[in-house]
Amino acid sequence: MTLSDMAGPESDESHKERVDRELGELLQGLRVAATGVQVLFAFLLTLPFSTGFGKVDQAGRWLFYVAMLSAAVASICFIAPATQHRILFRSSLKELMLHRANRLGVVGGIALAVSMTCSTGLVVEAFLGILPAALLAGGVAGLSGWLWFVEPLVSRHRRRDRAQEG
Repeated sequence: MTLSDMAGPESDESHKERVDRELGELLQGLRVAATGVQVLFAFLLTLPFSTGFGKVDQAGRWLFYVAMLSAAVASICFIAPATQHRILFRSSLKELMLHRANRLGVVGGIALAVSMTCSTGLVVEAFLGILPAALLAGGVAGLSGWLWFVEPLVSRHRRRDRAQEG
């Protein structure tokens, strides 16, 4: 599917206008996501210096390491498109930036979901134990997986099926 296919036949935008608009919208969405992941990352960076962190068991430490690493990956992925946009400004590579930023946004979303899941598991495990932690972390993973990835992919698949039928 090309960019012009996604715009639909009713669009009055030129290809350049559409790429400009889509890149701006994507960068704005990534800025919102970057702010959230940076708050989570900052929390994780300070956690080992908290007084109770020494009481975290081995499973909790692994949850922390995975959460911190995935928050770092998410931050990098969400910030990269804005940085690349500044470097590639006026280089006639906007469509390349759009496709690259889209892929980075998806990877960043996956990393953020992993970080949120592990962070939730870590905090709940420290207070309530492993079973509630597993259940709640599983709920976070399931909800983020459904809302961020599965539901949009199902919608995209249904739209494609309707377009092929009609």
